[in-house]
Amino acid sequence: MNQGSISMQEISVVIPNYNGLKYVRGCLDSLRAQTFSGFTVIFVDNGSTDGSRQLVEQEYPEVQVVALPENLGFCGAVNRGIRASRTPYVVLLNNDTEADPGFLEALLSGIQSHKNAFSCAARMLQFTDRRKIDDAGNFYNACGWAFARGKGKTMERYEKEERIFSSCGGAAIYRRELFEKIGLFDEEHFAYLEDTDIGYRAQIAGYENWYLPEALVYHVGSGTTGSRYNQFKIRYSSRNNIYMIYKNMPWAQILLNLPFLLAGFTAKLLFFAAKGYGREYAAGIKNGFSLAAKGEKVKFRWKNLPNYGKIQLQLWVNLIRRFL
Repeated sequence: MNQGSISMQEISVVIPNYNGLKYVRGCLDSLRAQTFSGFTVIFVDNGSTDGSRQLVEQEYPEVQVVALPENLGFCGAVNRGIRASRTPYVVLLNNDTEADPGFLEALLSGIQSHKNAFSCAARMLQFTDRRKIDDAGNFYNACGWAFARGKGKTMERYEKEERIFSSCGGAAIYRRELFEKIGLFDEEHFAYLEDTDIGYRAQIAGYENWYLPEALVYHVGSGTTGSRYNQFKIRYSSRNNIYMIYKNMPWAQILLNLPFLLAGFTAKLLFFAAKGYGREYAAGIKNGFSLAAKGEKVKFRWKNLPNYGKIQLQLWVNLIRRFL
């Protein structure tokens, strides 16, 4: 990690942490091994009680630690890291990851080659089976389903750079200046779908999100919440989905997609009910409507109408992509 002048650095790596003691050494050691040196690390601790913050302070003196008194969630943590950064680019990196040595170099090269990109996502591979995809870019469709492209499939199927709906906030690079135009991560989300939301807002404003297969990172997954399906994740995901739709879709677009959305939410309710989480999913939907009622929509501007058209096309195309 470069400890030189901030003016010589191009990237700030922001790592949110909550009780990630068993992961942080692997994550930070992988950053020490990067081929690119022009970066700094901002470790944002969400009020951990497991000693992970103290470990970083003692063993990684080059890392800037931002200690929060309580758990502000993913959004609250990364927003404080972004505000603390002073570089043209910000990389968000989960604490339960290990980055390939060329990870940062590939991200920087990729976003610089896509001049209209707001963000670029890494190729996230499963930590325990490093030939399989964990996330190759996020997609969102007209049924209101957000999904990680390629999850569980072999990495060789995702060797091509391409446009995506949004970047997974677990391993992605962002143009810092564009946060000032579209806003930071929405802290009402706390966690889940916040990266889809900000990618959505970037597209409304006319920017792009890209997938970069050369940027490799290995991801444990559910390092903070502990499992793929749990009450917290299911409730917040359904809540945030309702809120995100309300916020980002103009009313005409909501009406256009309403049959798909009703079908999508019904299918998800039945799916989670079969797994014993039906009440949590329904409660999340109810909370989402309550949150939307007091929230603000992204202001509609006629100049962005072509961007809404492009987004709608993606929502339809991604209905097919979901099952490929």
